[in-house]
Amino acid sequence: HVQLVESGGGSVQAGGSLRLRCASSGMTVNMNCMGWFRQFPGKEREGVVVDYTSGGHPHYAPTVLGRFTISQIVWNNTSYLQMNKLKPEDTATYYCAAMSCIHPSLALQDPRQDLTKWGQGTQVTVSS
Repeated sequence: HVQLVESGGGSVQAGGSLRLRCASSGMTVNMNCMGWFRQFPGKEREGVVVDYTSGGHPHYAPTVLGRFTISQIVWNNTSYLQMNKLKPEDTATYYCAAMSCIHPSLALQDPRQDLTKWGQGTQVTVSS
């Protein structure tokens, strides 16, 4: 079965950087997209970035564009989220996701829950 394990979260001061890692296994052939989502306390989970597993077509949320970068190592099923210039409003639980998607831009807005697998989440805290 599909497993996604995030690591790399932690605490950092505003302006700092963190790199999150997602190790995946058991991926099925229909899972053609990978992404990162985040959830603020009391809020719905929201998309940060989604790309095809083959890479090259990332779609970012406007709030992170230019600061966050997704990269994927296809041969070992690993996805990274490099987060630079972090702000206190980036404080959230970050989730890795693998999914079947028509296009990354659509999955960013509304990933189909029946076609998406989630990691357990990793906490990112940015202090001012």
